[in-house]
Amino acid sequence: MDNTLTPLSGMQVGAAGAVETIDLMRDDSLRVREIGFLPGAMVRVIRRAPLGDPIEVEIGGAHLALRRADAALISVRITADA
Repeated sequence: MDNTLTPLSGMQVGAAGAVETIDLMRDDSLRVREIGFLPGAMVRVIRRAPLGDPIEVEIGGAHLALRRADAALISVRITADA
């Protein structure tokens, strides 16, 4: 990978990277930060639902489901060690 920023919703299954920015509305931003989405946190896409929504991710050892619309507002720096 070339270490570029991409929305979490655009990552392929199995890809990993570090959270860079969270551009959600205040309440939603607080919610995702409370569950571990902080700048620098490593996140990996585990799988997608059959219609692409929600997306299952692993962050901080926990598996979480995020709406695709929310994942689109979280920027991730893809890492080569995915």
